[in-house]
Amino acid sequence: MKASEFKELSAKEMDEKLLALKDELFKLRFQQAINQLDNPMRISAVKKDIARLLTVRRDQELHGVNS
Repeated sequence: MKASEFKELSAKEMDEKLLALKDELFKLRFQQAINQLDNPMRISAVKKDIARLLTVRRDQELHGVNS
């Protein structure tokens, strides 16, 4: 997802999306550990999505939701 898509989410939706992304990252790392991971680039994509989401959430905390 793009940062602009994250900005459109509410705080509750962001929390749910963050939990889903962390769960997906856990599952991908587990698949990698047992050599069943099909697309290793997906791990870095999920990590970047988590970082984007946390950045948007922090920006909204500092500057308010409407900025």
